[in-house]
Formats: sequence, structure tokens, C-alpha cells
Amino acid sequence: MQEASSSTIPRADDSPLKQFTRVTPMAFTRTASLVAALPGLALAVCTVLFGFGMGGIFGLNEEVIKGRLAASAAAVTTTVYHGDASAAEPVLAKSWDYMQRAHLHGGAIGTAAIGLIVVMLLIGTAPRVIRILGIALGVGALGYSVFWMWAGFIAPGLGSTGAAKESLRWLAMPSAGAVMLATAAVAALCIRAVARGPSE
Repeated sequence: MQEASSSTIPRADDSPLKQFTRVTPMAFTRTASLVAALPGLALAVCTVLFGFGMGGIFGLNEEVIKGRLAASAAAVTTTVYHGDASAAEPVLAKSWDYMQRAHLHGGAIGTAAIGLIVVMLLIGTAPRVIRILGIALGVGALGYSVFWMWAGFIAPGLGSTGAAKESLRWLAMPSAGAVMLATAAVAALCIRAVARGPSE
């Protein structure tokens, strides 16, 4: 009788708290899925940093950047603008808009890429798929943000923002395509997860 009563007394070692503390922190932070997500996450965070950094540069050196753009236009006034300095003004204004787009795209698409990668982690996507789509999101976000900055810098010297975009088509198209296709793939994964229902 004494043995039966003693066996029903819970031991301190079997408490839920004790069992929880037996799990090492590494089990939560270094899972295969998270490791697979790290390259894409790193690229996405760098994209956000790029966008924020450009915003900081604008705040500190806006006139310096605009002066640099104006100088590149002035250097080709005779050859590109046919001696008409006023013809460069709309190009300079649009170039500055492109700089601002680079800043906004970096913050927005970079943050979206981080969110989409986290979504894949939450719905239990296979590590290999997370790695591929995560890298596509990160590379695409960073590449597309850099595209707008680069186009803004070279447009005054080319005499046209259209010419600048066309010359960087090799960067813009793959970058934008990677983000769009990867986003569509994550959406499909979410729909499939909803259709399957909660896992046991």
C-alpha cells in the first residue's frame, strides 16, 4: 500500500518546466529549416539596410548627390544635350526620383522578403524549398533596389532615364522576376497548407 501511494507522487524531475528546460536553445535556433533560410534572410536584411542607408545619405548629403547628377549631365551638354543645358533638367528630376525609388524599394521589398521567408518557416516548408525561394527573394529584392539607384546615377550622362533603364535591363528583369515568381510560389505553398489543414 505504501509503495502504491509513493508511486503516484510526481517527481520534481518530471515536471513540465523541467522537461522544457531539457531542450537546448540550439534545438530552437539551429533547425534545418532555419539554417536553410539564413542566406535569403541575410540578403533581405542587407536590402533593408540598403534602403535605410540611402535614406540616411539623402538626409545628410542630398545636395551633394544632386550636384553629382548635375555634374554628369553638364559633362555631356554638348554631345548628348546638343548644347541645351535646360534639356537636362527633366532628366535630372527623374534621376532623383529613381534614387528615391531605390530607397523605398529597398525598405519595402526587403521587409516583404523577410516576411515571406518567415511565412515559409511557419507553415513547415521543406528546407530545400526554403533555401531556393529565400535566396530568390533576397537576391531579387537587393538587385531590384540597386537597379533603381544605378539607373538614377547613369541617366544624366546618357541623356535619358529610358536609356538608363534599358542599359540595366539585364539586372532589372531577373531581379524583378525572381521576386515575383518566388512570391507566387510562397502564395501557392500557403494555399496548399490551408488545403491540407492543421498537421497532427
